[in-house]
Amino acid sequence: MKQIARLTFALILAAAPLSAETLSSSLGPITLTKMADGLEEPWSVGFLPDGSYLVTLRGGELRHYQSDGSFTALGGVPPVVVRSQAGLFDVMIPRDFATSREIFLSYAKSELGGSVTALARARLPEGAAALEDLEVIFTMDPIYSGFGHYGGRLVEATDGTIFLTLGERQEFDPAQDLGQHLGKVVRINRDGSVPDDNPFVGQDGALPEIWSYGHRNPQGATLDLEGNLWESEHGAQGGDEVNRVEKGANYGWPVISYGVHYGGAKIGEGTEKAGMEQPEHYWDPSIAPSGMMIYSGTLWPEWRGDIFLGSLKFGFVSRLDPEDGFAEERLASPETGRVRDIREAPDGSIWFLSVTGGALWKMTPG
Repeated sequence: MKQIARLTFALILAAAPLSAETLSSSLGPITLTKMADGLEEPWSVGFLPDGSYLVTLRGGELRHYQSDGSFTALGGVPPVVVRSQAGLFDVMIPRDFATSREIFLSYAKSELGGSVTALARARLPEGAAALEDLEVIFTMDPIYSGFGHYGGRLVEATDGTIFLTLGERQEFDPAQDLGQHLGKVVRINRDGSVPDDNPFVGQDGALPEIWSYGHRNPQGATLDLEGNLWESEHGAQGGDEVNRVEKGANYGWPVISYGVHYGGAKIGEGTEKAGMEQPEHYWDPSIAPSGMMIYSGTLWPEWRGDIFLGSLKFGFVSRLDPEDGFAEERLASPETGRVRDIREAPDGSIWFLSVTGGALWKMTPG
């Protein structure tokens, strides 16, 4: 029965392509199949068990696509701030969606005096055209008036808790302050409560939701095949990073960095300091890494465990091989312009959202 279910899902995902192109790779040609277009600033894609999928647009729209390419713009989405980098961000579909019907949305929420990164939980009943029972379960503290570096990437941990990445809102030093959420990865339960085993629970002057700190603007996050959390974040001028995120660890921003300020001035104290983690990989010059995925190897066994990221700056998909010193292959074509999100579908195909083309593409072996 499991094999039949997987085959059915694969057939659903293959349905109703809009067009197809080809991309070259080290493993031969890759077929790019356009699954949706007309997307204005797409941010995230998530797969539902019935083969349909959800797409968020930064302007505040949540679309529910069916296998025939039709979609419904769902009602019940929370009001979002849409300005500069602010908007509707990630959608996370938990593993128990088939029974819970819950989804989670991160977004920029208006607050008196500014805006915050927020996380909401809602239900999507079968066949519904709107979300129901929307509840805000987390808001960043404190409120800031600027409109940059929100973070906003969501990951469901293996134990069902939720990781949310939070940027430092271009304020630098708060990333090192455990009394603020800025520049952190936080971990909460699905009802918004704090897990008892978070690293700073009970510590004076520290917010209990914090899992790790010293981040700049984490735009990508995912689990590896062993269930460990990884994230990617933007540096300044150079110094984009990929980090394996450890409980309670300090990733250094803005004390250490492999980049410099825009204009060339030195950042902090250099590239290393005791008590601060080194990135697993960094880029100089920057590529502006966004969505992130670690591949299972289902359709390309040679790529098992490899890290895939979108580039918002140069227009390609970056593949990093951790077993080869994080050697990079850049998968580029006219379709890979400003890749905002990249995900592995249940059938092993790789899907990505192109901001430049306003389209959702599926990658399969050529």
